[in-house]
Amino acid sequence: MNITLNGNPATMENDLTVSGLVSKMGFKGRAIAVEINGELVPREQFDRLLADGDQVEVVTLVGGG
Repeated sequence: MNITLNGNPATMENDLTVSGLVSKMGFKGRAIAVEINGELVPREQFDRLLADGDQVEVVTLVGGG
């Protein structure tokens, strides 16, 4: 399946969940926010399957001063 990930085209396997994508990106267990097609996805919905053509944004929180 083809998605747009953080503004870049990406090819992913079918039946990939948000949680699987987060893990694949190395962000599992980190403070992140995920948006699909302009809608924020709550962590309790990370079992949601991604679909061909989805626009996905994954951002991490960065501390500092």
